[in-house]
Amino acid sequence: MRTGQQYIASLRDDRAIFVDGERVRDVTRHEGFRGIVASVASLYDIAADAANDMAFTDPETGIVANKVFLVPRNLEDLRARRAAIERWSRATNGFVGRAPDHVAAFLAGFSSAPAVFDRGRAGFGDHVTAFYRRAMKEDLYLSYVIIPPQVDRSKTAQGQEEAFIQVGVLRERDDGIVVRGAQMLGTAAAISDFVFVSCIVPQKPGDEDYALSFVAPVASLGLRLYPRRPFAIGQPSTFDYPLSTRFDESDSLMVFDDVFIPWENIFVYRNVDLTRSQFFETAAHVLGNTQAQIRLAVKLQFLAGVARKIAATNRIDMIPQVQETLADLAAIAAIVEGMVLAAEATCSIDAYGVARPNPRFLYAAMSQQAEFYPRALHLLRQLAGGGVMQLPASAAAELNNPETGPDIRRYIRSPGVPTEERIKLFKLAWDLFGSEFGGRHHQYEMFYAGAPFVAKGYAFRNYGFDDAVALVDRFMSTYRLEGATEAVRA
Repeated sequence: MRTGQQYIASLRDDRAIFVDGERVRDVTRHEGFRGIVASVASLYDIAADAANDMAFTDPETGIVANKVFLVPRNLEDLRARRAAIERWSRATNGFVGRAPDHVAAFLAGFSSAPAVFDRGRAGFGDHVTAFYRRAMKEDLYLSYVIIPPQVDRSKTAQGQEEAFIQVGVLRERDDGIVVRGAQMLGTAAAISDFVFVSCIVPQKPGDEDYALSFVAPVASLGLRLYPRRPFAIGQPSTFDYPLSTRFDESDSLMVFDDVFIPWENIFVYRNVDLTRSQFFETAAHVLGNTQAQIRLAVKLQFLAGVARKIAATNRIDMIPQVQETLADLAAIAAIVEGMVLAAEATCSIDAYGVARPNPRFLYAAMSQQAEFYPRALHLLRQLAGGGVMQLPASAAAELNNPETGPDIRRYIRSPGVPTEERIKLFKLAWDLFGSEFGGRHHQYEMFYAGAPFVAKGYAFRNYGFDDAVALVDRFMSTYRLEGATEAVRA
């Protein structure tokens, strides 16, 4: 298990990232990325510290690896995995949505069912297994891009105005393939080691050239990243923007300009059915989204904590209406946490011997994510009121200036709370819901699992309506039209 410094060193590989029209020469030192790089490095240091109990020994290979790569075989494995994910989530307060534990969970799910990949082409299951073991051994950070660019969403790849808008096979070679096109939404791709490329959007016959699943180093020749504006750029200090400066993982359009992919890095090749099956026939989707909901539960707990602290600072926490608002926030946080625990506690063992969290509860929480998070932000806004707009532009500059400092200390304060602490709290709240960083997270959580109807579709398909309908049918069978009037009169 590598250290934070080893992770940072791995990023100095001349990857092609462009911001404001200029190539980023060193992502570890660039103003837009150095904060998040340091935050991820701290995660690796946490995991590498034996005191944090984040290591396990893979039973098949003997590799000592991070528990985020663990293929759970029983309830105890699920609990151990959750504890590791929670430890990392608490280090970022849930604000790094694509930390190294996310795609690691998908890899674990893929590797548990190599036969699924062998259906496409014999030996491809071995590709999955070999790369999973490499990722464990080298403690790799993977991001993914599994959505085509938003060009014409009424058509799949084959129907676009020109070929290779979405990543597809340009040509085949003896030693691999050459791909061309683009994929979105490369969250954290700029700071990861490898990117997993596929398509979770349903495809149709005729899309075979784009029906792929492979991994590629972020520093691959011909691979270019175009991140949206990093929110750390131009911020006066971490005190003023504590989230933007440390946890902005970035999102990138990834352009593959004739990038070579060796056969051993390919999991699915020109198979429309398998690009979908790889996620759902294996445990990949349920394990990856369990990580996501564990992270969300921590994030909502953090929001609830900020809200409670604001109410206490403003001396409004004894007002019944405020307590009602805090109760709503607490309920939202508890529902997500409870669904995670329920899914874990009622897990089942699948055909490949994997302990899968119960999708009935997991997808129920996912289906409400697009409503829970905006609701939580709205409640926090209500409690903060105008306090987030009564703040100095730069806390240090205003407080340390003898001309402005006395005014700030006199008028921005709360009983028993020093001026610096009040400003610190409300600056945090603003960065959480009012800054560009906060706006991005609002949008991000709304579409975390795709469009809201997609997430609700998972809940619809996994609830188990047959049992619910059987309950109704069983009750309705206890009475009938004949004799109904007599029964009531009796």
